[in-house]
Amino acid sequence: MTRPSNPTAAWRPGMPGGANLPSGPAGRPAAPGGDGHGPQTGRPTVTIGSYPDYPSAQRVVDYLADNRFPVEHTAIVGTNLTLVETVLGRLTTGRAALLGAGTGAWFGLFIGLLFGIFTASNWVAVILVGLVIGAIWGAVFGAVAHAMSGGQRDFTSASSLRAGQYAVTVDTNLADQARQLLGRMHLIPTGTTAR
Repeated sequence: MTRPSNPTAAWRPGMPGGANLPSGPAGRPAAPGGDGHGPQTGRPTVTIGSYPDYPSAQRVVDYLADNRFPVEHTAIVGTNLTLVETVLGRLTTGRAALLGAGTGAWFGLFIGLLFGIFTASNWVAVILVGLVIGAIWGAVFGAVAHAMSGGQRDFTSASSLRAGQYAVTVDTNLADQARQLLGRMHLIPTGTTAR
């Protein structure tokens, strides 16, 4: 490998001729476009309202749509995201086998249906055999996988993302129109009635 004899001969950003990037293992790279702040994310937007729950933000966008506002220029943005993992119960080897049997049964049903299409006689038997074999193998693999985990993660759970707040954003050029429409909207908190 050869190196430049003096340090000024090496390529550096901002040097004259700096637009000519040196070639690398994948060839000659292209210089990044734009202002150097990353890719453009779309049109500039303005937040016209923030709401504590998704149904409130959805009602706002629905109201805008009912009043002929071009809602394709709006977005509901969830902020302050939190990952919530809800524990559903204890996972034993028996329960792992049962869950594995269910998954295997679905896969076996799929394979049985594929083979059943090409069977001239008794295609129901082919589907049932696929279902049973899939359930058995799924139970075996589920039990073995749980036993091999060595007691790690002995529970089942479901994960979900929750937002702390929902902002309704609109393209900057339509923000005044959206605000005028929302000024006529009367948001009634849930559980109360209008007078």
